[in-house]
Amino acid sequence: MSGRHEDGSAGDANYGVIGTHYTAYRQPDPRIAAYIERALGDARTVLNIGAGAGSYEPRDRSVTAVEPSAAMRAQRPADLPVAIDAVAEALPFADGTFDASIATFTVHQWRDLRAGLAEMRRVTCGPAMILTCDPAVLHRSWLAAYAPDMIAVEARRYPNIDMLAAGLGPNTQIISVPIPFDCTDGFSEAYYGRPEMLLDPGARRANSAWSFVAPDAEAAFVARLTCDLEDGVWDARYGALRHQSAFDGSLRLIAGSHLAPVGRMVGKGF
Repeated sequence: MSGRHEDGSAGDANYGVIGTHYTAYRQPDPRIAAYIERALGDARTVLNIGAGAGSYEPRDRSVTAVEPSAAMRAQRPADLPVAIDAVAEALPFADGTFDASIATFTVHQWRDLRAGLAEMRRVTCGPAMILTCDPAVLHRSWLAAYAPDMIAVEARRYPNIDMLAAGLGPNTQIISVPIPFDCTDGFSEAYYGRPEMLLDPGARRANSAWSFVAPDAEAAFVARLTCDLEDGVWDARYGALRHQSAFDGSLRLIAGSHLAPVGRMVGKGF
């Protein structure tokens, strides 16, 4: 398919290469999932767009999953539905098919954000929500000092939060989601108080931004963090984070409620 990687990945990152052991590091955190569950309300049929390996898919509802990457589809647990090979910008469903829709850690991969959001609205007759990171506050993390190249990549890739909210329509809430200290979903900020975790190449690989960082810059990050942990420099500066139960970082849930299907809007504005 035009514009897709060999394994079907439709975004800028090739999950056929970086997603092989994704689920070893990216397990849904129940405290984050609770925010999604509350926002879903009494929705029974749910579409998961960019579903990946199934993180944050509710087990107690009828879920349809869409995921273009074969590598990610292959890692879905056996108790989850088989994901459909499709992209956000061209969802193969009729208008208003689903009570609700979710998109978690995926909108930064969509090639045409406007088209993807319009499709999300079109096929959903109830709440729609996006779990993502706010690029405007990524500087809150200690990684901004240790891995500026990676943070710059993240800031470029994550869409503006207000733009996403506008794309979901009126009555949309932007909810700040605290990141638990022992968060089981290993996105970069999840290790805010456990810096040693990011010395693991697998933990870095499970965050697609690292695949855009030059090898020498990544090596410099590892060398500096290793040295500063051994010498106590990191703890002198950021050690209080090891005792902080949650971190107010960039994680946001954008929740729109009771959307009216708008029909196909590909190529049009919000």
